[in-house]
Amino acid sequence: MYQIDFNNPVHIHFIGIGGISMSGLAELLHTKGFTVSGSDAKDSKIIKHLMNQGIKITIGQSASNITSDIDVCVYTAAVKENNEEFIAAKEAGIPLLDRAYLVGEVMGHYKNAISVAGTHGKTTTTSMVAMIMLEGNFDPTVSVGGILDNMGGNMRIGQSENFIVESCEYTNSFLKFKPTNEIILNIEAEHLDFFKDLADVRHSFRLFAEKLPKDGNLVINGQIANYEEITKNLPCNIFTYGVYTTPVDLNHISSDYDYAAANLSFNEFGCGSYDLIKNNTFVDRIELGVIGIHNISNSVGAIALADQLGVSIDACKKALLKFKGTERRFQHKGVVGGVTIVDDYAHHPTEIEATLTAALKYPHKTTWCVFQPHTYTRTKSLLKDFAKALSHADKIVLADIYAAREENPGDISSKDLQMELQKLGKDAYYFPSFGEIEDFLLENCTNGDLLITMGAGDVVSIGEALLGE
Repeated sequence: MYQIDFNNPVHIHFIGIGGISMSGLAELLHTKGFTVSGSDAKDSKIIKHLMNQGIKITIGQSASNITSDIDVCVYTAAVKENNEEFIAAKEAGIPLLDRAYLVGEVMGHYKNAISVAGTHGKTTTTSMVAMIMLEGNFDPTVSVGGILDNMGGNMRIGQSENFIVESCEYTNSFLKFKPTNEIILNIEAEHLDFFKDLADVRHSFRLFAEKLPKDGNLVINGQIANYEEITKNLPCNIFTYGVYTTPVDLNHISSDYDYAAANLSFNEFGCGSYDLIKNNTFVDRIELGVIGIHNISNSVGAIALADQLGVSIDACKKALLKFKGTERRFQHKGVVGGVTIVDDYAHHPTEIEATLTAALKYPHKTTWCVFQPHTYTRTKSLLKDFAKALSHADKIVLADIYAAREENPGDISSKDLQMELQKLGKDAYYFPSFGEIEDFLLENCTNGDLLITMGAGDVVSIGEALLGE
């Protein structure tokens, strides 16, 4: 396969350059002296940002964009083999690399290449690790699957040997990476349009862990069921972490984990704090600037890896208190008519339950959740789990399923989810259009309510419309 050489920069063309990961890679290689060009189906803020950096981008994809001076093409998973540019590059004999392979090639140029993986929490934890290393003056290069205000975007280009990347298991893309350090946050049945079942997902995470070198570090959530199946006989250094929800006597600690959070508490906005324990010894009290017990868990994993890389606990504390989350992760959008509007990317039952449970500690009178299911496969296979998770909200409003990469099979819809919620005794409403949802909310939400728009599709636009954005 084609290898990227930082000492020999060439012309790289990105097919689908506007994607959150593709854009970051394009910007990074541009700063490394590569000639970068690209195309995308539509314009965006990300496209404009790249163009302002001097990167040539064409809106619309056609064979004419593949010029003779291009040395290699990179494409996203969304680009199919019938794409005009893909076909033109192939016919011209230009090497074609998928995005994940390019990430792996880039990682190979860094001494400390950190991969943050897991079914949930990747974007937040990657951002936490980035913030901690920035606070500790480790000057990392960072590629994260969301917009982090503290970085001014989804990509930060440092000058050190530290590279941090969010690592997704879908289509086994993370198996093309070249990590020297990993965090595994959780492993659940997800992306079942690709994986056969949970055992198949776990197998991929085992292969991911096997990629670490002998002197590498694996930080893994010790509360993953049978996590030893993932770590057994690995040659690397292994560290576990976990969260205790019952009180722990700091004078008599007997922890099941190398790193642990204990004696949890939450402030009036639901932001957590806890006692950090390392090797059965109290280290310090940690305060977070984000809500929920799930983020306590994420932060312990981030601290564990940072500690192994030599970042001080003081830098960890300062960074985690400053960190206010990434875009679309319990993001405060504004207030209209006394109704607080928050947006969240949660699209799996575990994520939904974590967000809605955390929201109970957030100031509110009635909690409204406007949920847009993401993919037919996921909705059908986890229908009852979705209903159970959404039942943590007082009132639920459902939008149509966001198809994403799928075709409508005709045997599942949001009405099925509405029926499951009604069986649980919940007030659940369904409307086929965003306009109808907005009208319903304007008529029914009252001063003091908390409105959460939730899902991985375009449901965020509902809250923004209510706010007049």
